[in-house]
Amino acid sequence: MSRLALQALRQRSASLRLVIFDCDGVLVDSEPIVNRVVAEELTALGWAMTGEESHQRFLGLSLGTMVPLIEAALRRALPVDWERDLVARLITVLGQEVPLMPGAAEALAATTQLGLPWRIASNSSHAELHAKLGRHGLATLVAGRLHSHHDVAQGKPAPDLLLAAAAAEQVAPEACVVIEDSMPGVRAAMAARMTCLGFCPHDDGTTLRAAGAAPFHSLYDLPDLLRAALEVTR
Repeated sequence: MSRLALQALRQRSASLRLVIFDCDGVLVDSEPIVNRVVAEELTALGWAMTGEESHQRFLGLSLGTMVPLIEAALRRALPVDWERDLVARLITVLGQEVPLMPGAAEALAATTQLGLPWRIASNSSHAELHAKLGRHGLATLVAGRLHSHHDVAQGKPAPDLLLAAAAAEQVAPEACVVIEDSMPGVRAAMAARMTCLGFCPHDDGTTLRAAGAAPFHSLYDLPDLLRAALEVTR
């Protein structure tokens, strides 16, 4: 179990009352697929890119935020239907390929068993979220818990999405813990004044920690982290 994550939860000034999960890179391992598809589409437009380069440039950003960055790099406007067509392709591919992150289903089940409300706040569209989570039979479980950047004025790194999730449960931001794997997500949590656990299964979490998150490395550890926090705050 991550000592830093446990310490962050135990130092809370308010009772833990809501867990807010990011989706991509936390609950589903969608980022390699999305990065591959985006790289293929941009390469076709003349901006040669690999999936890894797409990951480095766009991790955690909504498609709406990506579009002006892409147009600036291309030095021209994207085709009128490019964004719509990309979303349609992503929905199809993700619905066919995306796997759950190891421990994701167990983390959601354990959070419920601990009596903690939970929600999902993502820079993805609702259609993408349903494709990713529905593939694994989670559609009924997540119904009514999903928050997309389309629901608010600004997606992450603005705090709007996280604040909307907290408001839906009538929970103060200070009583929320956010599970994030990207810098935009961590920045959103900091702007919302929420405790953030930085999920970093592939590195030591230095970057997320510098932004204000407490790193942890496995979703299988999350139930014990939340349980330990509840022992202190209840």
